[in-house]
Amino acid sequence: MSEKTERANAYRGASFNCSQAVFAAFAEDYDVEVETALRISSAFGGGMRCGEVCGAATGGLMAIGAAKGQYIPGDLGAKADCGARAAEFMAEFRRVNGCLLCRDLLGVDTSTPEGHEKFELENMGELKCSGFIENAIAILERLGY
Repeated sequence: MSEKTERANAYRGASFNCSQAVFAAFAEDYDVEVETALRISSAFGGGMRCGEVCGAATGGLMAIGAAKGQYIPGDLGAKADCGARAAEFMAEFRRVNGCLLCRDLLGVDTSTPEGHEKFELENMGELKCSGFIENAIAILERLGY
């Protein structure tokens, strides 16, 4: 298990969501304070709180942005490069996990009371989400982040 995976598992174990766990595991490598990374990514868990794109994937996108995102006005090369890297990551995440949507990955919509209850009762955070986090980190590491 990689150091970043261990860090992400520690964040997940401390009740942070998938997006927070992935982004925070990479934050310091790109001069982002961990507290800032945890705050920025906090609204992206549970598929942006509505079962959409998996938090592990959005955390991965934030890591890519921190590493390669455009920050100079008019730098269209950096913009295109970051976009291509994001597309490559998302395609690989979809290939490895079968899809991108949190509700499809889990088989429940955690944005509903019933779905959230089932998520908790069946310990899906540990049994399923931890795997998506590990996959996102493995993909990022294979891509050189």
